[in-house]
Amino acid sequence: MIVGSGSIRIVPALRLLRLRCLARRPNQLPLQLTATAVQLSAGQKRYNSTRSTVIQLLNNIGSKREVEQYLRYFTSVKSQQFAVIKVGGAIITQNLNELASSLAFLNHVGLYPIILHGTGPQINEILEAQGVEPQYIDGIRITDSKTMSVVRRCFLEQNLRLVEALEKLGVRARPITGGVFTASYLDKEKYQLVGKITSVDKTPIESSIKAGALPILTSLAETEDGQILNVNADVAAGELARIIQPLKIVYLNEKGGLIHGETGEKISVINLDEEYDDLMKQSWVKYGTKLKIKEIRDLLMHLPRSSSVAIISTGDLEKELFTDSGAGTLIRRGNKLLSKTSLDQFSSIDALRTALLRHPDISDSSKADAYIEKLKTEEFKAYADEPLEVLAIVKKTESGIPFLEKFIATKEAWQNNVTDNVWTLLQNDNAKLQWFVNEDSERAPWFFDRADGSYVKNGSILFWYGVNSADDISTLIKSFSPVPPSSTFVSTGRTTNIKNFRHFSTSARSNLFNRDQRRVYSTGKGPLQGSNTKPARVALIGARGYTGQALINLIQSHPYLELAHVSSRELAGTEVADYSPKIIYENLQAEDIKELEKAGDVDVWVMALPNGICMPLVEAINSVNGNSIIVDLSADFRFDSSWIYGLPELYNRNALTMAKRISNPGCYATGSQMAIAPLKPYISGQPTVFGVSGYSGAGTKPSPKNDIKILSDNLIPYSLTDHIHEKEISTHLGLPVAFIPHVAQWFQGISLTVSIPLKESMSSKNIKEIYKDFYAGEALVTIEDQPPMVKSISGKHGVTIGGFAVHSSQPRVVVVANIDNLLKGAATQCLQNINLALNYNEYEGIPL
Repeated sequence: MIVGSGSIRIVPALRLLRLRCLARRPNQLPLQLTATAVQLSAGQKRYNSTRSTVIQLLNNIGSKREVEQYLRYFTSVKSQQFAVIKVGGAIITQNLNELASSLAFLNHVGLYPIILHGTGPQINEILEAQGVEPQYIDGIRITDSKTMSVVRRCFLEQNLRLVEALEKLGVRARPITGGVFTASYLDKEKYQLVGKITSVDKTPIESSIKAGALPILTSLAETEDGQILNVNADVAAGELARIIQPLKIVYLNEKGGLIHGETGEKISVINLDEEYDDLMKQSWVKYGTKLKIKEIRDLLMHLPRSSSVAIISTGDLEKELFTDSGAGTLIRRGNKLLSKTSLDQFSSIDALRTALLRHPDISDSSKADAYIEKLKTEEFKAYADEPLEVLAIVKKTESGIPFLEKFIATKEAWQNNVTDNVWTLLQNDNAKLQWFVNEDSERAPWFFDRADGSYVKNGSILFWYGVNSADDISTLIKSFSPVPPSSTFVSTGRTTNIKNFRHFSTSARSNLFNRDQRRVYSTGKGPLQGSNTKPARVALIGARGYTGQALINLIQSHPYLELAHVSSRELAGTEVADYSPKIIYENLQAEDIKELEKAGDVDVWVMALPNGICMPLVEAINSVNGNSIIVDLSADFRFDSSWIYGLPELYNRNALTMAKRISNPGCYATGSQMAIAPLKPYISGQPTVFGVSGYSGAGTKPSPKNDIKILSDNLIPYSLTDHIHEKEISTHLGLPVAFIPHVAQWFQGISLTVSIPLKESMSSKNIKEIYKDFYAGEALVTIEDQPPMVKSISGKHGVTIGGFAVHSSQPRVVVVANIDNLLKGAATQCLQNINLALNYNEYEGIPL
């Protein structure tokens, strides 16, 4: 584990999970995994209990599948091969408790990382206090005898501090301050007492782990005759990793990654084969940063090409280890990227032929040769990595929108993200692009993430990006004639009213959807009309997901709302698509949010984050006693009486006009409650809700529930009891409701079939009239005679309820409700609540 220096405040994952548990289980104190609670005895029964608890908390970081997968992976090798973690000295000074908690977290699931730490800042502090200015050459500290005495003292002190912090948490730890690294002088005349490691002895490390203790190493080395030498901790970590061959190599720093010296943005990925030479020429790459990158490159050159190094914050350690998405800066070798405009530029036609044979439409060499012959006479541009593990071929079209004809990749290229590198090269070269993908392709979600719009037809998906003109999009759609099963369109729905189009993309301008069916309303109170016309500034935290994108589109067309800040770790530094005026994604941390709130820069905060994540951000806002409104889209505050539950058609409409803290209902919960509420006085028992959602409800993180290949011709039931929405529906309706969720192969839209037991027999006509009366004047509720079809709700901003089938021999009715999970189930309802809280017209900016 590698830890770096700095002053940014880190909220560690363990504390975040503790807060999450407190929010979800306020009366279950055993789950408060504070520093005290982690102190457990060595007994096996107590250990198993702790391990189970920690695994349960890990499931809140990633999916259960991810956690189980990585635990199996990490325990499949010898204990010492799990991870080498290099920790910088500043982490020990500034984030010791968080670091110890994160390491305890790992130890309580049976993992033994090897920790190697530095002590640079502590050395500098002592030397400067003595009036000695630290001297460096090429990022290496010049170490004379006086400096060495300080170096040795600091290493021993910091090593002991970390060991004691771990032992306070009930984790056995062993200080290993020597005996691992043997070294010769690096250059005695130039650097003096600085070593070059010549051998690594694993025995002290293996002995520590065998005894059940975490090994805590310094980077001090010794010559054959016993002279202590100073070795840069990054260098020592690399030498250690060469010998240990760990599954994970992690460097910890307080910035959560490497920061670009000119833009100030965190670097997400460095592909050394492609970027190393240019990177090392940058003026900001110097001293320790240059040495770190060089040493990491040298390390990776001695490891399999699939190996990588992660540079992350202490708080992201669990996410890096136990989720597919990871965190911080990933450094890997990768391959050099190439672009070619003629066959002559390919070093090997045989290699090109082999790459083409991976495409499903090119099943044999004769078809590959025919395609190559075709390329001889056509204008094209190919993008690839050097060994052609990924090959993309783009051609010009009459419309002026280039067409991606082929995108071919090996399984290893997908796993090692070579596809991302080639896509970036391709995207930088093509401001606009269109392409087709089979609807049942397992990679369709990957292409969805890279498209501005899409349209599905006959089993194929049409994707595009950079196409902003409604006429251009209409032309794309009209000119496409898919031949099943090899081609398909998917539309943003932002342009046209062409008959039979299915609208899927969350970047759609929803006000362009038609609502051409006849609508029937009842006699309720109806929406509130506000008097405010002053503009308000919105900050959206968690904008990468489908709901965040849908909300951005609604804000764009709102007459009074302005998107002031939009935060996404993955998209930080990029421009928000299709939003005017131009705005750049940020990566706002709790301290940033606190400062914005203190300055009064934000009127409304929207938290579009997964469950359990936003508590520290809300605390930051609350800490300065500002006047802003918070709307939380997660489940974190839906059971908190100090927050207003924002479902205006059923509850709290007037209270929302004065609300400062609003919990936005869940998608399933909104549709289910609206389907049941009108009949509440007539219900005799427990209603049962059979819910089926499109796969956008599973979010953007890849999983079986949003894997189109798994979902094809399939229906996946999940969380069959105790789903969070079951609790939400029952709590707010005030009666027990059974909820059974499923996910299906369409993209967005929910169908809810609700069986409701009645106190006495009622006619279908009477029941329908109850619903009409109940929802009279509600523009976002449609009452129909027949059960509504889920394909009709996609892209619509309300709820449709129908069916009203009464059982022939018992007092029971079945009602069907449909809702778009991204709109009325999330973004539209959020905007509705914002309008009420800001005293705008309730439906302002919502297409009706």
